[in-house]
Amino acid sequence: MATGKRYQASDIEILSGLEPVRKRPGMFTDTSNPNHLLAEVVDNSVDEVLAGHARRIEVVLHEDGSATVTDDGRGMPVDLHPEHEVSGVELIFSRLHTGAKFSGKNYRFAGGLHGVGVAVVNALSSELEVCIHRAGGAYRMSFAHGKPHARLRRQRGVRPARTGTMVRFKPAVEYFDSGSFSTPELKRLLRAKAVLCPGLEVILREAGRSEPERWCYEDGLADYLRESMRGTELLPAEPFRGKLEGEREIVSWAVHWLPEGGATVTESYVNLVPTPQGGTHVNGLRQGLTTALREFCEARSLLPRRLRLTPEDVWQHCAYLLSVKLAEPMFTGQTKQRLASRECTAFVSGATRDAFSHWLHGHVEMGERIAAVVAGNARRRLSEEQRVERRGSALSSSLLPSKLFDCALQDIERSELFLVEGNSAGGSAQQARDRHFQAVMALRGKILNTWEVSAANLKQCREVHDISLAIGIAPGATSLEGLRYGKICILADADSDGAHIAALLCGLFLKHFRPLVSEGHVYVAMPPLYRIDTGKQVAYAMDEDEKQGVLGRIRAEGRRSTVQIQRFKGLGEMNPGQLRETTMSPDTRRLVRLTLADDGAAEQLLNMLLARNRAQDRLSWLQDKADLARP
Repeated sequence: MATGKRYQASDIEILSGLEPVRKRPGMFTDTSNPNHLLAEVVDNSVDEVLAGHARRIEVVLHEDGSATVTDDGRGMPVDLHPEHEVSGVELIFSRLHTGAKFSGKNYRFAGGLHGVGVAVVNALSSELEVCIHRAGGAYRMSFAHGKPHARLRRQRGVRPARTGTMVRFKPAVEYFDSGSFSTPELKRLLRAKAVLCPGLEVILREAGRSEPERWCYEDGLADYLRESMRGTELLPAEPFRGKLEGEREIVSWAVHWLPEGGATVTESYVNLVPTPQGGTHVNGLRQGLTTALREFCEARSLLPRRLRLTPEDVWQHCAYLLSVKLAEPMFTGQTKQRLASRECTAFVSGATRDAFSHWLHGHVEMGERIAAVVAGNARRRLSEEQRVERRGSALSSSLLPSKLFDCALQDIERSELFLVEGNSAGGSAQQARDRHFQAVMALRGKILNTWEVSAANLKQCREVHDISLAIGIAPGATSLEGLRYGKICILADADSDGAHIAALLCGLFLKHFRPLVSEGHVYVAMPPLYRIDTGKQVAYAMDEDEKQGVLGRIRAEGRRSTVQIQRFKGLGEMNPGQLRETTMSPDTRRLVRLTLADDGAAEQLLNMLLARNRAQDRLSWLQDKADLARP
């Protein structure tokens, strides 16, 4: 209820145009400085490069705090939009979710797919001017604080020799912690664009400096990585590199290992947009390198029998540069810092695994040197684990639930508990786990819906009581003192019943064990739906999109083996080896961490799903989302 008065329809505000951006700028861009605005404009020019229509991008930083980006692409559309009856330029800069990159007709690969990038730049700039050279004419339009200041006009007597777009904007300082561009960050960004797009010339001019900086690489990945790691011993001296192009994706990479350790370069990009938080493409690279190196070590008996490589061992002293191009990338957040496209993991993993395996067997001596570095990491890790004390008498097994198969480690940084649906799947999980750090407890189907149950009444539910004993935390506790596992993983079938059980458990933890969720200790395991066999090679896919990613990679590699696809009905269809490989092993599994948004979206969603008085809302939600269901 609104403070001091009744809450009525007249109290509801409707933010139109670019007002949502100015109201909540942090939802659309990084507000520490205006660099992300400049990156949005540069990315528009880079999309023209990716489409094959531009070869040069110039950035100018002016004395008044403004910046100009110029490219030699096709130029933004200047004709009237048939429906909105304003120019294409005005639509692009004045309205959110407008652009020519949604359908893929004009751009096979593009970084800007949300249609908000340059509109955000306009919204958060005190002034912006755009000049377009297109169809033998020059056109100009200007904006002030996001609104048109001077309509699009063709300049008389000007006949440019080439096409292209020029955008000059001055960030409105009130929206940023610092109103100045960070030049070192900008230089790294621009150099990366040149590296990742061979033949592209990128120029930076700064006010007060007579000479511009230029970047242009005909063969950029290896040169960039070597230049960045200059003065450091590298294995191999020339990086392991490769590239594979599919129907809807392209991946290229360059990789070194550092035998003496030290700072490494670890950079990843999607459609030339940097992804500093990694994502599914980086997961695929790590998975592919680990699998290939492990198979090489096993084939040549390079490791003691009880020493098994983990992705952390392979990743610890690894320097890499990874670039993928996707037709329709999905990111987490508008700032595009992490890739979320699930199909990319399978494509990148398969491509790098096959290429690295071939490379290792063709460079045996160097492969053995890399294996020695990674094995050293594994020995140090194992030695550290062996120093961890086993669980003490305070946590005597006599106090724990009978269905809990505990692990040896006491260290919550490593220990994990899997809550598994059903006794059958629980038995498979018990055989599939690593007893050193993984515990398993089977649940009897669907637990009580605890969303509207008080903490005092939870004692009536045996399953909830056992979960509480197992994790060492009482319902309603505000402290995590006594927590026995660093990861609590919900493992249910990948069907509607499994989703129901997972939702009930998510509701339980959010309502009655909230500190576990807020501190990032609760996860949902993601078992696959498909197993895909091609000859002797096996791949798994979590859903239909990922299956298509695997099939795309198989077609790109030109394999002629018959493809066999098996769809799992549930965890009960997997033998322990498959369950370990796909869902429980840290090397190859996928866990989704439960997180809490600041806006209370998690509570709202679970309340709609679990509250007794929200049945009609659930029905409406199911009807609205019916088109997303896959058979």
